[in-house]
Amino acid sequence: MEQREDKLKDIISHAKEYGFVFPSSEIYDGLSATYDYGQLGAELKNNLKTYWWKSMVQMHDNIVGLDSAIFMHPTTWKASGHIDAFNDPLIDNKDSKKRYRADVLIEDYIEKQRQKIEKEVEKGIKRFGADFDETQFRATNPNVLRSQEKIDSVEKRMKESLEANDLEAVYQLIVDLEITCPISGSKNWTEVRQFNLMFSTELGSVSGEAATIYLRPETAQGIFVNFLNVQKSGRMKIPFGIAQIGKAFRNEIVARQFIFRMREFEQMEMQFFVRPGEEMKWYNYWKEFRLNWHHALNLGDEKYRYHDHLKLAHYANAASDIEFDFPMGFKELEGIHSRTDFDLKQHEQHSGKKLHYFDPELNQSYVPYVIETSIGLDRMFLAVLSASYKNETLEDGSERVVLKIPATLAPYKACIMPLVKKDGLPEKAREIIKMLQLDFMLQYDEKDSIGKRYRRQDAIGTPFSVTVDHQSLEDNMVTIRDRDTMEQQRVLISELSTILHQKCSWTALFN
Repeated sequence: MEQREDKLKDIISHAKEYGFVFPSSEIYDGLSATYDYGQLGAELKNNLKTYWWKSMVQMHDNIVGLDSAIFMHPTTWKASGHIDAFNDPLIDNKDSKKRYRADVLIEDYIEKQRQKIEKEVEKGIKRFGADFDETQFRATNPNVLRSQEKIDSVEKRMKESLEANDLEAVYQLIVDLEITCPISGSKNWTEVRQFNLMFSTELGSVSGEAATIYLRPETAQGIFVNFLNVQKSGRMKIPFGIAQIGKAFRNEIVARQFIFRMREFEQMEMQFFVRPGEEMKWYNYWKEFRLNWHHALNLGDEKYRYHDHLKLAHYANAASDIEFDFPMGFKELEGIHSRTDFDLKQHEQHSGKKLHYFDPELNQSYVPYVIETSIGLDRMFLAVLSASYKNETLEDGSERVVLKIPATLAPYKACIMPLVKKDGLPEKAREIIKMLQLDFMLQYDEKDSIGKRYRRQDAIGTPFSVTVDHQSLEDNMVTIRDRDTMEQQRVLISELSTILHQKCSWTALFN
């Protein structure tokens, strides 16, 4: 665990040093759990948005986009259940004075039991080698069975207590498991309390005329209240989806672990409207589709797993998370939920407006069911950063830090470098940039030795470095270096565009 924490510290430090992520308002000593994306972070973030949008909207003829307002009529949040039910169970440690989400403490305990099982499996692999039968081992090994029994028992108790909103039972579970504070190591806990996560503010400039409104805690409701607008104006036929990328705000008391949990964050959500009775078919379809989207980035298939929800939200009849192996362990990256017809029916009831769809094939009118896919853009950013960050020892014994970001997502696709700052080489390099920069984000670098410049590009994840030398002026050829293999080859300047398209374009990623 210590090694993982060190890796997270390394990533935070690297992200700041190279212009990916800065602490917000840093000159005023910062504001907790808020961050600014720097020049490279903004590029990576935009590329992640584009990858999602192309995959979800551009590649589907029955999914369209939306950009709804952050402020919404306050009754929206009454209808959605956020005013009454959008709470976290919180617990304080009396010795460290730190506050935690009670359910997360219990989930961390369960994760430790899972890690014990994986260690036992690793021991078995070492001991039996090629003869090892993992399925049989998991089914019969007493240590594995003991840990699994603990997991099942704890999950059952947690599910029952959370569903009954029995905070005393949640507290008792923490006591019974002898869960300690990660900072003080103490078991001196307060009782568990509920805390509403919505930020409220006032609309209206004159005192007394103000109405309480909320910063949206999710982007989904903007889609639901626009369901009929989009359906009618776009002549959409069920099944169809509405996708949106936007900011959401939650007053997280326990906001930590860098950009994993923040108070202001960005979501990429799609609500897919289907016929009642067909929701499970589409739920399973989107579960598989979304996992394949992640796998296409080649960050390592073993870094992902499904986690079906123990406690279903008030609106859901099925819910699963795609979890990613972050430096802090496996945590939620994306949620796929079958939301039934809850949202549209609630908005019908509170607004008095009919939100039905007339299905010409069935010749009947109904409130559609909804499948939601919801991914945190900031978490996706952290997943890419943490999977790409490598400390490598090279053949000559030297070391390099490299970000092996998928080439299509990399902030810069290539860096164009003149070998020296004279003899017409900078001018030639600038010509190449002019030729390519409409299609690709490029960087120009002429400072320091070529070796130092290569290291700098490795550290920010640039897939290719292109060096212009004196020979280039005669033969119109340059040296192109691959970030991952560090191999260099001589190519014609006229071939650069084709090479970058083959390796870095959206077509390359989708193929």
